[in-house]
Amino acid sequence: MKRLTLPLTDFKIPQISLGCMSLPEDSSKAAQIINAALDAGINLLDTADLYQKGLNEQNVGKAIKNRREEVLLSSKVGNQWRSDGSGWDWNPRKSYILEAVEKSLQRLQTDYLDFYLLHGGTIDDPWDETLEAFEILKQQGKIRAFGISSIRPNVIRNVLKKDPPALIMMQYSLLDRRPEESVFPLLEKSDTRVLVRGSLAKGLLLDKDPKDYLNHTARDVQKIREVIQASGHDPQAILLAFGLSQPAVASLSVGVSNLNQVQKLIQAYDSSQRISIELIQALRKEIPAFTYENHR
Repeated sequence: MKRLTLPLTDFKIPQISLGCMSLPEDSSKAAQIINAALDAGINLLDTADLYQKGLNEQNVGKAIKNRREEVLLSSKVGNQWRSDGSGWDWNPRKSYILEAVEKSLQRLQTDYLDFYLLHGGTIDDPWDETLEAFEILKQQGKIRAFGISSIRPNVIRNVLKKDPPALIMMQYSLLDRRPEESVFPLLEKSDTRVLVRGSLAKGLLLDKDPKDYLNHTARDVQKIREVIQASGHDPQAILLAFGLSQPAVASLSVGVSNLNQVQKLIQAYDSSQRISIELIQALRKEIPAFTYENHR
């Protein structure tokens, strides 16, 4: 597994990370998946306090308790569950972040996070106090680096000016190429790197029934799927190679829900190393790219 040193940190992250949101709620099954990923060199685990109302963090914590030194652990904050459990509200306030991290650390059975990401955000958020909270946590040694999870160009530009994050998590795939317009070129010139989510486009280009996706119709999705299949390569390997071809991208966070998917992911990653950049460029020319309509 190839690794990249993040410019704003002193550690390396693997090109493939484990998105923990899809893990089963059963702790033993979740542990089997996590251990299989770690054994394969996929040692960046991405969770969030929002997932399964904290159970996801608990299961991750149980699984890595005896392997913590091998793991790069990332969690996210900002979505606060209502007391009645009916949903959550956005809360990027400093006081909430400093409170929420303690609960995440307790669930994860660790005294620090390698990455702590703001789980969303708008241009109107109180960014000065939000970023101050992350700086306090870094000084306290409770987090090693901070990031944001955002697809909004105006938010990303704003944060880069104020306090560049080590990582920005955003959606990117052959069906969602919006970051190519302005965000990726901007980040290539910075020390911030991208942790991609959604690189497999919900399986629509693999084995799921085609359906509308963003500005793509179900028919468009089917045509793109046929183009990928015609390449003669494993479609999942194509999607991984496509995501990793961007200079601003450090890692792809891929969710899995069973051991078979872990094995397929590992095989696809190995196969992706043999896919030429010429093929990726040809796909870019053949498949349409859209731009962000809002939050520009």
